[in-house]
Amino acid sequence: MNNQRLGEGMDLTGIGGLIILIADIYAIVMILQSSAKSIEKLIWSLVVFLLPLIGLIVWYLAGPGKKPF
Repeated sequence: MNNQRLGEGMDLTGIGGLIILIADIYAIVMILQSSAKSIEKLIWSLVVFLLPLIGLIVWYLAGPGKKPF
């Protein structure tokens, strides 16, 4: 019974990881297409790449471009 619960959690983690990967790829594409300076694009891309979830959230809230609020 415990093995089934562990397996179910691993599936959810896999789906969550895939969603984060897709969101990170989207963020990096948007960063590279922005009108920001090249060095800013490089820094933001590295932040999102090296810190996938945290970098994505920080980019969304503080990155260059239109703010969500």
